Amino acid sequence: MPVVLALGLGVRAVTGGDFAKYAGIALYATLIYALVAYWLRPLYAAVTAVGVSWAVEFFQLTGIPADLSAHSVLARLVLGSTFNTPDLFWYAVGAGLGVAIVKGRMVEKGQGDVSRPTS
Repeated sequence: MPVVLALGLGVRAVTGGDFAKYAGIALYATLIYALVAYWLRPLYAAVTAVGVSWAVEFFQLTGIPADLSAHSVLARLVLGSTFNTPDLFWYAVGAGLGVAIVKGRMVEKGQGDVSRPTS
């Protein structure tokens, strides 16, 4: 989780333009995925990450996040400020990245098929 957070902040600090924007957005969803993946199976964690990310994105339509972001860096990082339709796609990409990482690590550790319960 700290690695994902560092990547998200770092990519926006080191690079620029659309790459930085959309990589940061995807990594936001990956971070949410990492927060819930401990308790949920990969697919459910991905759906949760996308759902939370989309909820935050649609919340931006109210203007409340923009007001909060104007006064707080933390609010800007967590809530953003303006709705942008392409962000919805990049949240799904970020959640998919989380699934790929978890499944790859589980296969690496020899835990086999992670889509079925082991108990």
